[in-house]
Amino acid sequence: MSASTTSSPAVPAIEVSGATVRYGDVLALDDVSLEVAPGRVCGLLGTNGSGKSTLFKTVLGLVPADHGRVRVLGRTSADARRAGAVGYVPQSEQVDWAFPVRVRDVVMMGRYGHMGRRRRARAADREAVEHALERTHLSDLADRQIGALSGGQRKRAFVARAIAQGAAVLLLDEPFAGVDKRSEATIVELLRALRGEGHTLLVSTHDLAQVPVLCDEAVLLQRRVIAHGAPAEVLRPEVLMEAFGIHSDEEGPVWTR
Repeated sequence: MSASTTSSPAVPAIEVSGATVRYGDVLALDDVSLEVAPGRVCGLLGTNGSGKSTLFKTVLGLVPADHGRVRVLGRTSADARRAGAVGYVPQSEQVDWAFPVRVRDVVMMGRYGHMGRRRRARAADREAVEHALERTHLSDLADRQIGALSGGQRKRAFVARAIAQGAAVLLLDEPFAGVDKRSEATIVELLRALRGEGHTLLVSTHDLAQVPVLCDEAVLLQRRVIAHGAPAEVLRPEVLMEAFGIHSDEEGPVWTR
């Protein structure tokens, strides 16, 4: 299922202009501006508390900006969400894994926006769910309780939900956290395939080694945008050290705070 939108190719998939967000006295985002073009994968980098999750929630329209403007495919966040144009893959700790719901049910949630008020699944909804399960290699686990899955399988279940939704823009919050290398490789392969179909992906990650492999561009965030460009430019040691206090070891860059 490929991404589709009626927007012009000249319209950014994600556009954030001067967004400032406060939680009481805490400044979470400070005049953040960035654009991501359709069909691109953008890595969102930063330490804990740098505002990555707040930026996701602001793009989704779940947290309003005190100042600034946000557009998804030229629409307001609320309009894009109602149209099913934007999908979200949350961090693992944001999900109640004990909730008694099957993998298939989680993926079907992506179809709710296509159903009527009674949320009765039609043939098209069931077909979209089966397609998404197949793409994420979860067909054999479709009737398993979501909490019984491994970390990597859980991540894929929420990617499957976004695929079933038909979202052109996907926001993935730490999709590689808590997964093994095999699951990580599977997720990277899937995200690359989605990009090839025209989807736009904003991917938050602490795994800097994956950024050049997966991403077309990267953003360094520390409540404001420190750098935005090609991964090779953003991940230069002097940029990382100046922005976040990062040193390198034999396995690559390491966050120090």
